[in-house]
Amino acid sequence: MDEMDCRILKALQNDFPLSERPYEIIARRLQIPCEELWNRVQRLIAEGVIRRIGASLDSRKLGFCSTLAAVSCKADLVEQAAKIIGRFPEVTHSYLRNDNFNIWFTIIAVDEERIEYILEHIRTSLSLESSQVLNLPMKHLFKLNARFNVAL
Repeated sequence: MDEMDCRILKALQNDFPLSERPYEIIARRLQIPCEELWNRVQRLIAEGVIRRIGASLDSRKLGFCSTLAAVSCKADLVEQAAKIIGRFPEVTHSYLRNDNFNIWFTIIAVDEERIEYILEHIRTSLSLESSQVLNLPMKHLFKLNARFNVAL
């Protein structure tokens, strides 16, 4: 990575333009050709420096409900559990943890009833006890404004 890559990463994180041609605007701001910007961004993606470029919407402001959930299942059920959990489009993230509650995931749904339905479906599909499924809705929001400072 060179200085221009660092400037590109900062521009992508901090002020991404809502436009038909956002890369043209960013290239103009950085005073480089659009093709160079595009090629550098593609290289940074290929190298794993950039994992995702996309909008981050506040689901609460859009009227949705969300929760953090976890299940405790035996090791031989982890793959099956992951498939069942992953079938729901409302599941946005899932993680395997080395703990009693070994699969953690987030759900964003139209209402609390849908969240309860999803969790109950997961529980019954895996023959789990109620105590083996956690529903941990947010009580207070602590939002971190994570920006990555890139330096050479």
